Amino acid sequence: MTLRVGNASGFYGDRFDAMREMLTGGELDVLTGDYLAELTMLILGRDRLKDPAAGYARTFLRQLEDCLGLAYERGVRIVTNAGGLNPAGLADAVRQLADRLGIPVRVAQVTGDDLTAAHPGSLAAHAYLGGFGIAQCLRAGADVVVTGRVTDAALVTGPAAAHFGWSETDYDRLAGAVVAGHVLECGAQATGGNYAFFRDGDVRRPGFPLAEIHEDGDCVITKHPGTGGFVDTGTVTAQLLYETAGARYAGPDVTARLDTVRLSQEGPDRVRIEGVRGEAPPPTLKVGLNRLGGFRNEVVFVLTGLDIEAKAALVRDQMEPALGKVADVRWELARTDRADAPSEETASALLRLVVRDPDQEAVGRALSGAAVELALASYPGFHVLAPPGKGSPYGVFEDVYVPHGGVDHVAVLHDGRRIPVPPAQDTAVLDEVPEPPLPEPLSPGPVTRAPLGLVAGARSGDKGGDANVGVWARTDDAWRWLAHELTADRFRELIPESRELTVVRHVLPNLRALNFVVEGILGAGVAAQHRFDPQAKALGEWLRSRHLDLPEVLL
Repeated sequence: MTLRVGNASGFYGDRFDAMREMLTGGELDVLTGDYLAELTMLILGRDRLKDPAAGYARTFLRQLEDCLGLAYERGVRIVTNAGGLNPAGLADAVRQLADRLGIPVRVAQVTGDDLTAAHPGSLAAHAYLGGFGIAQCLRAGADVVVTGRVTDAALVTGPAAAHFGWSETDYDRLAGAVVAGHVLECGAQATGGNYAFFRDGDVRRPGFPLAEIHEDGDCVITKHPGTGGFVDTGTVTAQLLYETAGARYAGPDVTARLDTVRLSQEGPDRVRIEGVRGEAPPPTLKVGLNRLGGFRNEVVFVLTGLDIEAKAALVRDQMEPALGKVADVRWELARTDRADAPSEETASALLRLVVRDPDQEAVGRALSGAAVELALASYPGFHVLAPPGKGSPYGVFEDVYVPHGGVDHVAVLHDGRRIPVPPAQDTAVLDEVPEPPLPEPLSPGPVTRAPLGLVAGARSGDKGGDANVGVWARTDDAWRWLAHELTADRFRELIPESRELTVVRHVLPNLRALNFVVEGILGAGVAAQHRFDPQAKALGEWLRSRHLDLPEVLL
């Protein structure tokens, strides 16, 4: 008995026609859609300030208008977190849409994640719920289940628990579904999208992934026939490392042991995941807290040709009087210029000024006026990429934790009944897993100075103010070298931004992988736009581009 679960959205704004593609491309039992992220919750919170009836992903509703009848005809159930901050509002909108279209679907919703009232000053505070509220809705016959902030993997664990009748203590099975859900949650990232070795296949329009889940929790990751991209152990490894950390991957239903995951290529575009072990979940639930941090503005000065450093020093001196009272001022000079360049653009460097302050006026007129006034009175060739605006609000994200019993997790069934979902009874405090033994190092031999990316892949992402960089080897010999060479200290050498920060290395031998967590590199989170790449999406590719002495036997 197999449950086929597909994904049609990895974020709010993903490919609109993916829902139709997944419904028409092959067999499915459940179609999921992940629309939420830390930044999305802030965006939806600001939407709700303007309109109390808003707060959910409106594109999902437009997708359903095109596809609800198709899903109903094919018997595919839809499970989504597109409810965001207002799952009841989206569920009502889906019911109204179904009535208008004459499609007799049963719509249910999951509530209890909203803890905003308990956190004064926050724009949105939402607990990450597990999958058993979804399971209750499906067991009662729902065709569409709308949730708010559940874990991304809950969109898969809920349907799997409902289909196979798993209990709350079937930890190994639940952990297998969590791993499947984590692979699916970012859509095309599992089918070649954003993949380090993207030239291994045609990724111009990758299809979306699906998981064939078995009763024991094992699964096969694949995609519909004829869709673009590819699925191999590398694409699955990359997604397993995305926005994770150590061996224990904690969630509200189960803690999955990523160090037990075994991958094998079962056939073209088919990767088997097996052996996943699970443990009781931790005693607390994560709550994502979003609040407005103040106002932000920026201007990018273009410095062309000769004397780049002197030009940057001049404009900084000229701007200094206007910035004296601003709470946070950051300058960054990106030396993108080349000597004797064949084009003006490649002869230019970028000097970026970012300012933040609780007072919008301080980063609005004060900045824009001072910058504009330099137009005829600064360095030769003065111009900016765009004039600074009036200053825009920015957000701050942080994690807090509450006991499992601190939320009212409720499944609101299609007939209006409200079924409480009990909190986890068995929990276990998260402890670090002892570092496993490293493989035997490679024998000494000739080396060549070359980019790390010739022998290793990487994928990086954000978790609040931290970033993670997962690095994996494609062969056993490359793993023997990587495990000994890429220490936390070597990581700091290669990524200068991390030298004053805490960098924690986690070793995952089954995946031939290392996972690095860089604490605080993203400041107060993506919405604060602390750095050039505020979500650390390309941090892994920067690491792969750095040069080391690579053993020639690996090249």
